[in-house]
Amino acid sequence: MFSSGTAVLLIFLVVIIGIILQMWKNSRRLKAKLNEIFPEAWRDVLKKRVAFYAPLNDADKNLFEKRVQRFLATKIIEAVDTEIDDTVRLMVASSAIIPTFAFPDYNYPNVRTILIYPNSFNEKYQTETLEGNEKRNILGMVGNNIQNATVILSKPDLVSAFDGLPHKENVGIHEFVHMLDKADGDIDGIPEALLQHQYVAPWLREIKSEMSKIEKGTSDINPYALTNNAEFLAVVSEYFFDNPEKFERKHAELYKFLSNIYKGDKDAPSDADNKPK
Repeated sequence: MFSSGTAVLLIFLVVIIGIILQMWKNSRRLKAKLNEIFPEAWRDVLKKRVAFYAPLNDADKNLFEKRVQRFLATKIIEAVDTEIDDTVRLMVASSAIIPTFAFPDYNYPNVRTILIYPNSFNEKYQTETLEGNEKRNILGMVGNNIQNATVILSKPDLVSAFDGLPHKENVGIHEFVHMLDKADGDIDGIPEALLQHQYVAPWLREIKSEMSKIEKGTSDINPYALTNNAEFLAVVSEYFFDNPEKFERKHAELYKFLSNIYKGDKDAPSDADNKPK
């Protein structure tokens, strides 16, 4: 007979061994997925629908494709009261990869599931709007509490964002930027994992300055950016990635900040720039 202490230890060891075996199986499955030939049909979808992918050189296209395979192999994409196909799955993966393309090892450890809704929804996740009920005006959302590792996206709004044309809005990019922002524990418009400390104060000043322009009607940035700093980051990031040439032309300083955040460029203004020589 085993003592109670020995029995507990054996159970603990069995659990640990089970976890290690599962990790080993997952690693082998992921490696096998990454070694698969990228389907030509998927490549056609990326060429036609994902404006970010089309101008990449061959090496970067290959990297993008590998990251798509990795994302799809490690995340759960589920349809809620609708149907999805590989095209929609590729749009979801692209939404996640575009903001983190300069960081090839990043795969959203705080995201487990992406839910695709048949249309927009309200605060109660309802997709049907009855007379007198709250408006159904949410295109995407990051989950909280029991849905903490979940991203929710409206299918028609996701599809319309990925038509291969330049836009200022992209619900997929918007919500995955929120998850990037959330990686440090707070959705506050300061993605600390990507934004170097010396740029934080200048970034906050830039947010305030651009918000003032939006309020005065002298900026073409979506007024939803005025909601708070987190929504500002997500809104301008959509514009930055979906229509970069126009964004740089109209918002040169803001473009520099976002280049620093998402590309690791070093030319964004910082407090050090204001120090006496």
